[in-house]
Amino acid sequence: MTQIELQDVSLHYFTPKEETKALQHINLSIQEGEFISIVGPSGCGKSTLLSLISGMIIPTEGEVRLFGEKVKEPSKRIGYMLQHDHLFEWRDILNNVLVGAEIRGMDRKEAKERALDLLHRYGLGEFVHHSPKQLSGGMRQRVALIRTLVVMPEILLLDEPFSALDYQTRLNLSDEISSILREQGKTAILVTHDISEAISMADRVIVMSRRPSTIQSDYRIEFANEHGRPSPFHTRETPEYHTYFNTIWRELEENVRT
Repeated sequence: MTQIELQDVSLHYFTPKEETKALQHINLSIQEGEFISIVGPSGCGKSTLLSLISGMIIPTEGEVRLFGEKVKEPSKRIGYMLQHDHLFEWRDILNNVLVGAEIRGMDRKEAKERALDLLHRYGLGEFVHHSPKQLSGGMRQRVALIRTLVVMPEILLLDEPFSALDYQTRLNLSDEISSILREQGKTAILVTHDISEAISMADRVIVMSRRPSTIQSDYRIEFANEHGRPSPFHTRETPEYHTYFNTIWRELEENVRT
């Protein structure tokens, strides 16, 4: 089932003096349960693309469709995970996780049961009454993901969620979050500058061009493994990973030179 469709989408910014073309003629289709990564040069509009999908921005031309319906406003069927965890230091972990449910007016008892289940399932059960400052950066991001999952979105948009973390924590967290999202059966779109991260986590890697940006390539990521897809950490040891990395690296290098 197709959950997300962008049909000939363009986005222009206007000021009294000029028009800036940010995105042009974007066509993209994403199926239920797919994990998509988006890479491209700095400033090419990767995060802007997420804003269009979420309904926070309306395209200048073309249409964005979710579940077959034209997007006209932000959808409750979408969850967002950002670069910073934005946890409230005056709330304990459980009450941080419940923030989204409170804002949406969801049943508190049901949301609390769901929150506790997720916290225990993903290794944070003993920290429900700790404050955010008592957690490591990786644990805080796990809390941020659980906060998003509590409101039961069908689609998750991940805007560079690991970029503020050290390299070792990023590796561990990419494994954890990939596993959680696949276990939960969520459709996910990850924006990242890290080619390794994009390849190791995603089913497809979308490469965007320089501004005015369009989709330059769409790589389906597949690994020959009789036991199913390897974890993000172990994909980096496969020959396919190195082939994908070199191909995408060369393509991005060409973007910088031209």
